[in-house]
Amino acid sequence: MFVNTRYRSKETEIMDDFSLQGDMLRQTLDQIARINKRLGGNKATLGGLDTILQTIPTSNVIRIADLGCGSGDMLRAIADYGRKNKYRLALTGIDNNDFTVNYARKCSAGYPEIRYVKMDVLSEAFREQEFDITVATLFLHHFDDEQIGRLLNDLVTRNRIGLVINDLHRSNMAYYLFRFISLFIRNPMVRNDGAISVLRGFKKKELEAFHNALTNTTSTIRWKWAFRYQWIIRKYERTN
Repeated sequence: MFVNTRYRSKETEIMDDFSLQGDMLRQTLDQIARINKRLGGNKATLGGLDTILQTIPTSNVIRIADLGCGSGDMLRAIADYGRKNKYRLALTGIDNNDFTVNYARKCSAGYPEIRYVKMDVLSEAFREQEFDITVATLFLHHFDDEQIGRLLNDLVTRNRIGLVINDLHRSNMAYYLFRFISLFIRNPMVRNDGAISVLRGFKKKELEAFHNALTNTTSTIRWKWAFRYQWIIRKYERTN
């Protein structure tokens, strides 16, 4: 079946139901973490974070939030990176599913630098949060364009340094590649949501348009394997 990737899909994923819980969700979170690691997701996020942190003294306490943190696998990788490179990190995982947040806490028992919060990133409560850096891995595509514009504006306002966004490149090749890979995936939620995720992903020009609507920021967008963009947004440093 031919798929048209000209425009972002508006189809929702099973995981967008924040009332989900149980073994199927836990297995899905674990599988997503494995796929993300094997297909370069962790590397793209960590590489972007490393780029930003190069200019920050290791003596500073750096507050980093991970949006849509899932099982916390990305935060644990960031914590390991921080320990290895002598950074003092205060890490916050944010997700809007109670089961997911509680599972992330269990998985991160050996990481006292990580805390988890159940919160809707489009809520007023989230707009009161302040961090130095926010990372979002395979998260932004869950929202429509209007929501993304509003969220990015809030994040730029509330983050002192910048953002690292790692999300999917929407293309026919990426879609059919995932369909092939899904032949070896038993989890029906991963098969369903993974295909929709690609169709809800982005073209580079769309990310550039989002950035053009922001103020006082610079943006770097790089294509990374496998079919994803590493998008680094930095705030201009104050000169006075």
